[in-house]
Amino acid sequence: MPQIRNTLYILIIFDILRKLVPNPLRTPVENPPATPPSSRLSFLDRWLALWILLAMAAGLLLSNLVPGLSNALEAWKVGQVSVPIAIGLLVMMYPPLAKVRYDKSAQLLADQRLMIVSVVLNWILGPALMFALAWIFVPDLPEFRTGLIIVGLARCIAMVLIWNDLACGDRDAAATLVAINSLFQVIMFGVLGWFYLQILPSWLGLPTTSAEFSFWAIVSSVLVFLGIPLLLGFLSRVLGEHFKSRTWYEQKYLPKISPLALIGLLYTIVLLFALQGARIVEQPSAVARVALPLLAYFVLMFFLGLLTSRALHMGYAQSTTVAFTAAGNNFELAIAVCIGTFGAHSGQALAGTIGPLIEVPVLIALVYVLRWLGPKLFNNAPTFER
Repeated sequence: MPQIRNTLYILIIFDILRKLVPNPLRTPVENPPATPPSSRLSFLDRWLALWILLAMAAGLLLSNLVPGLSNALEAWKVGQVSVPIAIGLLVMMYPPLAKVRYDKSAQLLADQRLMIVSVVLNWILGPALMFALAWIFVPDLPEFRTGLIIVGLARCIAMVLIWNDLACGDRDAAATLVAINSLFQVIMFGVLGWFYLQILPSWLGLPTTSAEFSFWAIVSSVLVFLGIPLLLGFLSRVLGEHFKSRTWYEQKYLPKISPLALIGLLYTIVLLFALQGARIVEQPSAVARVALPLLAYFVLMFFLGLLTSRALHMGYAQSTTVAFTAAGNNFELAIAVCIGTFGAHSGQALAGTIGPLIEVPVLIALVYVLRWLGPKLFNNAPTFER
């Protein structure tokens, strides 16, 4: 079967790259940062890119082996959202939000330089850049273009914590920026979605989204898929530390729930690829065209964040955090919004699904780049073993 053959090619290429690229998880040998990273990630997190590829392959196989799967998933839904997929989206977003140290946010909010550069990169430059790239690369594919714009609006709140840790970034700053992005998304995502999908295109004389677009559908999706796990994460932190202790919460509770993020992500990708498998095989060139603007976006936003922070005289740790929070995206939310607004079979949902498949390997590669480039740009950067 061509689908199986293509999947095997992907896995073979991944294995070759894995053998050629050095291990990024070695600890620094000198000048450790103020907030050192974990010495070792879990087995599941360390091989995240492989699990995503396997989930994609499993979804493609299911789309061919179980032809009635799509109808079964669509039969159990609330509004436009498939309940089985919604469960996966909520499960994967809860653990990262439960890890946030909400009490540290007040201290770092006083750092106006960090706050301003992060807000400008995430909420002004990031969405504008993705809007431009979407129109440059896929002007003739309106569904994919809309999906890309939605990905650009969904700012990082989850996997960025892992990339930041691997690159020895500032953990407290990362947690604070994640919390700020979470709150901004609840308030601003629907407004920016309306602006970039309807208002700005009309000003520029470009086509707007179809009549199916609903401002309130975006807002309701954000409130459900971000508001609920954000509230649960905050309550978990407050109640866990109050009735137990911070030590118990961070050393006992968080390690137990951490695998849920990966389980929810892989579960959701399997279902989405089962729903979209036929379109992926039928339109490989369209999928490649979506991947190109995503690749350009992640790389440009990363170096824009890194060099801007350096120009503002931030140290290595904070500059690393700003760079990864600017480059990373909340693909969980983007997928949820695309499904909830346009349906699981839409091109928008497919574009959202492609997002993490490009983001994960690109940001892992940027960890390697920063570990090599950091000591050349920052006097206080750690030096890593080769």
